[in-house]
Amino acid sequence: MGFHHVGQDSLLSPDLVIHPPWPPKSKTSLASSIGRPMTGAIQDGVTRPLSAMRAAGFTRGASRGSAFDPLGQSRGTAPPLEVKKKYSPEEKIKQLEKEVNELVEESCIANSCGDLKLALEKAKDAGRKERVLMRQREQATTPENINLDLSYSVLFNLASQYSASEMDAEALNTYQIMVKSKMFSNAGILKVNMGNIYLKQRNYSKAIKFYRMALDQIPSDNKQMRIKIMQNIAVTFIQAGQYSDAINSYEHIMSMAPNLKAGYNLTICYFAVGDGDKMKKAFQKLIAVPLEIDEDKDISPSDDPHTTLVTEAIKNDHLRQMECERKAMAEKYVVTSAKLIAPVIETSFAAGYDWCVEVMKASQYAELADELEMSKAVTYLKQKDYNQAIKIFKMLEKKNSRVRSAAATNLSALYRMGKDFAQASSYADIAVNCDRYNPAALNNKGNTVFANGDYEKAAEFYKEALRNDSSCTEALYNIGLTYEKLNQLDEALDCFLKLHRILRNSAEVLYRIANIYELKENLSQAIEWLMQVVRVVPTDPEILAKLGELHDREGDKSQACQYYSESYRYFPCNIEVIEWLGAYYIDNQFWEKAIQYFERASLIQ
Repeated sequence: MGFHHVGQDSLLSPDLVIHPPWPPKSKTSLASSIGRPMTGAIQDGVTRPLSAMRAAGFTRGASRGSAFDPLGQSRGTAPPLEVKKKYSPEEKIKQLEKEVNELVEESCIANSCGDLKLALEKAKDAGRKERVLMRQREQATTPENINLDLSYSVLFNLASQYSASEMDAEALNTYQIMVKSKMFSNAGILKVNMGNIYLKQRNYSKAIKFYRMALDQIPSDNKQMRIKIMQNIAVTFIQAGQYSDAINSYEHIMSMAPNLKAGYNLTICYFAVGDGDKMKKAFQKLIAVPLEIDEDKDISPSDDPHTTLVTEAIKNDHLRQMECERKAMAEKYVVTSAKLIAPVIETSFAAGYDWCVEVMKASQYAELADELEMSKAVTYLKQKDYNQAIKIFKMLEKKNSRVRSAAATNLSALYRMGKDFAQASSYADIAVNCDRYNPAALNNKGNTVFANGDYEKAAEFYKEALRNDSSCTEALYNIGLTYEKLNQLDEALDCFLKLHRILRNSAEVLYRIANIYELKENLSQAIEWLMQVVRVVPTDPEILAKLGELHDREGDKSQACQYYSESYRYFPCNIEVIEWLGAYYIDNQFWEKAIQYFERASLIQ
């Protein structure tokens, strides 16, 4: 038989039902020929339901007192859920382990976000919960089942957070507990961290001691880890001033596993001891370190569309970015080392640069040789040997290299300083055409146009330089000067205020802001900004004289006299200052002082 449950007053409707004897017929009911009530007939006050209506939960009787409740909600609320029994000891342990792991993870996340206080609090909470966990585990199971990995991670994280929070003593104590514990078989490597803390405290002897203790516990087959610890030892020797010991360490490293940092530091060590021949050898070892970068991997070997898509996808992936960073770091080490040793490895700096250039041309850094030539030319400029500098710049300007634009820019600046504006403009055009995205070239082109009096065109070049490099402060300063020349004082003030937010203590920027306020006849603001200039350069006689002039225009003669006197003290040859002081003392009837100033003025004239 099949049964169907319908609604609150549900009827069981089997396929075959044996009915009890019928009651007497009602006056209102009509029976069928066999005595069964007809569909819809009223029997005992309730109409017999239609099957379709009953299945949907509808009855005519509902209108006669029974409520419409198809979902059976009137049966009352569901019985309460069964209360979970108490955790068993094993479940408590698992729950505690989960909480400890979550606290350690939260501590690490807080540290990565820079919230060191929260990171330390979470690490301490993890330590407290882990100790509770240890006690419960000891009571519930055998000691062999203790989770040593969790204990290790909790203590290690706690020590790391102590160290990050500059709590060195607590960090050392925590590391010492781990190192001395027999539960942690590989905790000896943590002596490296203890050595790092002692190095930060400049306790070099203890730092070296712990580094060597850690090195003794590293197996010989773990070559990479041993090399890193040796580099820590060598850095400690450098900071301690023990360059000979550092040299021995780096020589050993370069013989076992040459790397860029070791080669760079070895060169610096030989520079510190002044050994020219060893500097050359160390530099050659540095440039011989392989970069292990596949330069041609992004070149498509065929015209296959699929291969081209793959090549485009890997041009700027994470691996490619890492390779670019490694190459940039290597170039920085090589160029910096060459600039450092070039002036001292030969009898003259020029000969030293020539040697470095020749060595680099024969190495994997051949493209950096021109950059070193540029550095040589700049050294000539510092020595005011402009002819030699121009000679090198012209040689570089003819080369199709990445320094061509820089060489042309320097030539343009030199010719502009020599008032040869035609040559300056010509080389500025070459620099811009070589590299339209070089902000220095665009800024220099703007300077040549500015010198010719075309301020609006100069402003366009400065703006383009800023679009290419928003941090080009020279272009921002120059565009402020251009607006000042065009009498657009509000725009000029806006530029210099932006620059002031970048260069907080620039006397030139502060003076330009004060000058604009003076042009706008806002003398009080001009005086306020000039006072900031005086705080940066307190002995500048021109600034002091300007402050005296502004106070005089404001009618404050006593303050003006004070600043003019200070200006005269630092530069007693300014006729205008002497004349003002002489006239001031005449007005105040200090004849003798006035005579002294006028006598001084007559001697100068």
